[in-house]
Amino acid sequence: MKYDCLLVGSGLYSGVIAYHMRKQGKKCLVLEKRNHMGGNVFCEKIEGINVHKYGAHIFHTSNKRVWEFVNSLAEFNRYTNSPVANYKGEIYNLPFNMNTFSRLWGIRTPQEAKSIIEKQRDDIKGEPENLEEQAISLVGRDIYEKLIKGYTEKQWGRECKDLPSFIIKRLPVRYTYDNNYFNDLYQGIPVGGYNVIINKLFEGCDVRLDTDYLEDKDTYDKLADMIVYTGSIDAYFNYCYGELEYRSVRFETEILDMDNYQGNAVVNYTDREIPYTRIIEHKHFEFGRDENGNELPKTVISREYSSEWKRGYEPYYPVNNEKNGALYKKYKELADRENGVIFGGRLAEYKYYDMDKVIESALCMVDRLNKEFKA
Repeated sequence: MKYDCLLVGSGLYSGVIAYHMRKQGKKCLVLEKRNHMGGNVFCEKIEGINVHKYGAHIFHTSNKRVWEFVNSLAEFNRYTNSPVANYKGEIYNLPFNMNTFSRLWGIRTPQEAKSIIEKQRDDIKGEPENLEEQAISLVGRDIYEKLIKGYTEKQWGRECKDLPSFIIKRLPVRYTYDNNYFNDLYQGIPVGGYNVIINKLFEGCDVRLDTDYLEDKDTYDKLADMIVYTGSIDAYFNYCYGELEYRSVRFETEILDMDNYQGNAVVNYTDREIPYTRIIEHKHFEFGRDENGNELPKTVISREYSSEWKRGYEPYYPVNNEKNGALYKKYKELADRENGVIFGGRLAEYKYYDMDKVIESALCMVDRLNKEFKA
């Protein structure tokens, strides 16, 4: 059977394109390497709780088109991301705000907080040369030592002095008592979990799970006129220039016979000695209730461990440094010469994309394709 479009991977990027292709009556085939749809936004139902199987996914955006699009697929709740940090048993609010500063220094006013931070960053002269210097120049040494250093080094597997400064340039710092982590206009979690959105996006497509496109690429390429590839770009070209670096994440998920373990969806563990970066308590994403509003008697937590990626592991996010940037550029040049193949999403574009940016990128591609179809 011949298809109009072959979609490799079933995450948000593929889904947006599949959705619009199907609306135009086009036939789509989806090849998914895992045994389920949805990529990293897949939710697994455990004890009535929508468990974010691949880590916390909190939707946030300031793009009205993206927000209206996702709301056409699912109803969103009013969840607000307000993580807390645990440093050796001391609890601090995130992002860094007046609640954090008050807890840390016993102060009450923005002027007091600014004065302390100004003094602590005096020893950083000139443009920051690495993540450590960048962090200290933004929030001072106390916050860097307690709430940034250990967490970041666990997350990236490198000393902060060896990480580029741009990783932390967008660090939110507020001189208000506001615990909302994101500055975006819109925020929430789909009622019933992300599978509601995924099912709508791929409705009407033919789907093959447990199928690795790259194992029989030549055969699959003959099945469709257009290919949307969302896997790792270096894998597509058989690592001909070498491997791009990624960080991987491992989860230890546990069902607990209690109604509330930590009182918050996300708690970061910021000292280096604790091996995991954070604990997610999934029921708090939907306020501890099921879709019918019933309180859930048990809870599910996931401890999150960051690790270096190697083949056979899931690549989660790219290690964006000079070396990898130069290597990706070479792969991008090869990708640009591929006829009839669209490379999109976090792995194919080697970008640390938030969900809204993936959808925005896919919608832009849809606009482009629509122009080509009409031409």
